[in-house]
Amino acid sequence: MNPPAKIGRVLNVEDWAEIRRLHRSDGMAVKAIARKLGVGRNTVRRALASAGPPKYERSARPSIVDSVEPQIRALLSDCPSMPATVIAERLGWTRSLTVLKTRVRLLRPLYAPPDPAQRTDYLPGELAQCDLWFPPIDVPLGFGHVGRPPVLVMVAGYSRVMAGVMIPSRQGPDLLAGHWELLSRLGAAPRKLVWDNESAVGRWRGGRPELTEAMNAFRGTLGIQVVLCRPADPEAKGLVERANGYLETSFLPGRRFVSPADFNIQLEDWLARANTRHHRRLGARPVDRWEADRTAMVALPPIAPMTGWRLTTRLPRDHYVRVDANDYSVHPSVVGRRVDIAMDLRRVTVTCDGRPVATHERCWAAHQSITDAAHREAAAALRATRHLVTPRPAVEDVQQRALADYDLAFGLDEQVA
Repeated sequence: MNPPAKIGRVLNVEDWAEIRRLHRSDGMAVKAIARKLGVGRNTVRRALASAGPPKYERSARPSIVDSVEPQIRALLSDCPSMPATVIAERLGWTRSLTVLKTRVRLLRPLYAPPDPAQRTDYLPGELAQCDLWFPPIDVPLGFGHVGRPPVLVMVAGYSRVMAGVMIPSRQGPDLLAGHWELLSRLGAAPRKLVWDNESAVGRWRGGRPELTEAMNAFRGTLGIQVVLCRPADPEAKGLVERANGYLETSFLPGRRFVSPADFNIQLEDWLARANTRHHRRLGARPVDRWEADRTAMVALPPIAPMTGWRLTTRLPRDHYVRVDANDYSVHPSVVGRRVDIAMDLRRVTVTCDGRPVATHERCWAAHQSITDAAHREAAAALRATRHLVTPRPAVEDVQQRALADYDLAFGLDEQVA
């Protein structure tokens, strides 16, 4: 005798699949399936009628927050950003704060305006995003000094080609010199450079972007636009932010540097290989899209823009000029005359009336005196020559005028006792 059927049994996925197999593949009737598996016929019918496998669902239970949900909604409608702790204080909530925070987290999106991130596609040559990356590693700067100079990073929007160079400081002259260095390597300039509120580039003031005078002169020479992102909007330049993270996790680990020049050599070699990797978002390598990107960019001007440090001063007697916290010697033959100083990322040049009077490698350390041996020897020779000059003798034969001439001049004819 067959055992009685089990009525109301909860099926698992295995029983559900077996019921459908027996009915669809073997052609068994509902009654036969129920007898074979020991389940009720209604259970078999529900399994055959369902479109998907059964799943366990817990019945909803009332929450202690249900009674105050209308007050929560009212507070969020007035101030969508009100913290859950403030809401608890306004409600006089004395129960668990966790359940209240959970309910507030579910209700807040209904009243807060949505802020979706935009996935942007860029046109060839349209823009490049720029940022300063400060690598967390000490780089020798010379004279026993170490530091962490910034790295100017630039990422082309369409091709995702990365470029970067370490610069001595984040000051405007060095930043613009770094721009020209990278654009010269690329061979063209994007139509837009996207920056955040870097002080040497510009800032938002009175609700509108305001570029520095030097940056306006630089972009005007190139014929491009500089876009300043709004404050607190890091997603606006997500490409270069991800590039900074990629540099920190893929380029930096395990490397040692002996100087900033060594850092730039290793970085340039690594970027050449990094730009040939397969980019998941693009589905291609950045170098495969670079030619189309570069062709659509703006050609570089025939005359380089004015970048780096430019100063004019009168050379003092100690024949040194100070540029960016360092002193550089100048040939003492032009002491007292006006000299023009030009300093880029690598070299310091001093000229007088268009004639070079000093050339030095730029010092990245601070508060140093850089002296050319030839200048020291020339100063010593000039001092020795000056000491050997014989002073002019005083004139000993002085003509004396007769006193009678003075009497005649004042009209004194009588003899004065």
